[in-house]
Amino acid sequence: MSNGGGLEDVVATTSAICDLDGKAGVLRYYGIDIHELVKYSTFEETVYLLWHGKLPTQSQLDSLKQQLAENRAVDRHIIAMMHDFPRRASPMEVLRTAVSALAMYDPEYGDNSREANLRKAIRLTAKIPTIVASEERIRNGKDVLAPRTDCGQAANFLYMFKGEMPDEYSARVMDIAFILHADHELNASTFAARVTAATLANMYAAITSAIGALSGPLHGGANEQVMRMLIEIDDPSRAADFVHAKLERHEKVMGFGHRVYRTEDPRATHLRRLSRELGERTGNMKWFNISQAVEKYMNEERHINANVDFYSASVYYYLGWPIDLFTPIFACSRIAGWTAHVLEQYEHNRLIRPRAEYTGPRDVHYVPIDQRRE
Repeated sequence: MSNGGGLEDVVATTSAICDLDGKAGVLRYYGIDIHELVKYSTFEETVYLLWHGKLPTQSQLDSLKQQLAENRAVDRHIIAMMHDFPRRASPMEVLRTAVSALAMYDPEYGDNSREANLRKAIRLTAKIPTIVASEERIRNGKDVLAPRTDCGQAANFLYMFKGEMPDEYSARVMDIAFILHADHELNASTFAARVTAATLANMYAAITSAIGALSGPLHGGANEQVMRMLIEIDDPSRAADFVHAKLERHEKVMGFGHRVYRTEDPRATHLRRLSRELGERTGNMKWFNISQAVEKYMNEERHINANVDFYSASVYYYLGWPIDLFTPIFACSRIAGWTAHVLEQYEHNRLIRPRAEYTGPRDVHYVPIDQRRE
């Protein structure tokens, strides 16, 4: 029997990675609440948790940090290829193609053991931020910077983008954003990765599938559309009328509602705070104030809560990121979850092959071409 499309609430697999309680608004990675991870953890520690199912010891964390730092550089042939792409290519198209090409330069390309795939997960997690930051510099006519090895993922990412080391607060904001976006159960991109991995295709193929799914505006592009909406509104006093008119035209207000959460998305709680703090630190509360005005209207008039995309838009904008980089930045974080799910899929693999409820015609007979009518 059909569930009405979209596989909503259909359990497609078992997983120990991400526990998502939509009714209570709870998100946990291997049982640890996202609020605790934001308060106490780092992205690197969260990555270890997602891959191994437990928090690392100090020596294990130090080892992972070192391995990530040592694997940030991208082969010069990949960078040269990115230089040759047409400038009209979107950052997501560049990322998808570059990640696919990375497979051909992986020294363990043909090894599908867990140990080799863990090393591939490290390489992918280390290199994807390098690709994103390098593409931004290439398209702006700037020299590509070599990644640093003396700082964490978030700080290095900001350095490669801006050409200078970020202040401690900005690096921590980026780190928190990475933690919040690291995994979210069977969203579209993660499911795409698992479907591809289930055929025993290699990890690079699975991650390329995930990036392809993420590029769609109903998945990764939502916060880009949120920021464009905030810019169009331009003033908090215009927010209510703008949103009302949009809803009257039966247009979707991006950044609100969720297929799983029936209360506030716990990630939005932290991103709202960070948006406010960044507004205060920059002396520009405009984007936070507009966001609050939009959220107030949606809460009071439509009883719909903000999701992770709504406040991540202004957070990224305050940090200086171009709008079309918002989705690639998401990938810099979600690579941790994607690779965790691919590893889990390989560990307990079964080909994912759902069925479709047929709705087409039946008992149709072949008609010779000279008897057909337009």
